[in-house]
Amino acid sequence: MIKTDLSKIDSSWTLFIDRDGVINKRIPNDYVVVWEQFVFHNGVLDAFRLFNQLFGHIFIVTNQQGIAKGLMTEIDLAILHHKMLTAIEEAGGRVDRVYHCPSLNTDNDPLRKPLPGMGLLAKKDYPDVDFSKAIILGDTKGDMGFGRNLGIITALVAENGTFEEVDPELVDYRFNGVQAFVDFINTI
Repeated sequence: MIKTDLSKIDSSWTLFIDRDGVINKRIPNDYVVVWEQFVFHNGVLDAFRLFNQLFGHIFIVTNQQGIAKGLMTEIDLAILHHKMLTAIEEAGGRVDRVYHCPSLNTDNDPLRKPLPGMGLLAKKDYPDVDFSKAIILGDTKGDMGFGRNLGIITALVAENGTFEEVDPELVDYRFNGVQAFVDFINTI
């Protein structure tokens, strides 16, 4: 466990955030493939406004194997992400970049979480990213593994109050949703 004093968060820190299940509602046993299926969790747009003020960099890191399964195309995903980012920006938030992995979970793609590839790409694109000052907000063991593989703080969130079974050694903090993380940050 990394546990650190989160009261030290400032513009030198980086936030990595998962998409499905954290930013938007996950569709059980299915994929969000068009904008009409994309539903922001309550409070997430407001949270991005705070994140914009706190973090120097904000990256969305998302596995999107629906592309490899033929359920959507890269263009479909780009359209969906454009609309998502527009909504975040209109609410006063910001995202520096969205990284995604289109591969199947059986492909062993280095970009696919829990492997650290998307984080390493962010570091390559933004050399000032300091993994000792970074957090991943995610809702799965893959997100927590991604964090551990990068050596960053892990925060497991569960919008529905039910946390996925995750090895406690992978989790530094647990929050009942993104809003609970925001409330925690606001109190320190």
